[in-house]
Amino acid sequence: MAVVRLTAVRDCELSTDEVLAAVAEPGAGGVALFAGAVRDADHGQQVTGLTYTAHPTAEAELRRVAEEIAHKYPALAVAAVHRVGDLNIGDLAVVAAVACPHRAEAFEACHALIDELKATVPIWKHQRFADGSAEWVGSA
Repeated sequence: MAVVRLTAVRDCELSTDEVLAAVAEPGAGGVALFAGAVRDADHGQQVTGLTYTAHPTAEAELRRVAEEIAHKYPALAVAAVHRVGDLNIGDLAVVAAVACPHRAEAFEACHALIDELKATVPIWKHQRFADGSAEWVGSA
């Protein structure tokens, strides 16, 4: 039975080691980890930084998404954390991992976890560009 071991929305630096440790499972033949970092360009423009803002329900929604993935896939363990607040280029914004008996299942489940998180968890990105312009970007 799949277990959601870690879900959080935090205003501090994220750790890939923490997320990997959360999904450690002796029966896992594959662990897929996704680490999303703030990049220095988007839409052909130089990004100088960004701010993530979360709705008060974001952590509960993140948990719901993780539980959905845990039951939809042959996952042994699931974990996901998302950062809020001001982030710089290179900072981790989201870290997620899924442990499954086989690698293909782990990749597929982790991909679905990130896609569903981005589509449904109420976290919004305010991206700032070098030319002084800025934009709000949908969920997560």
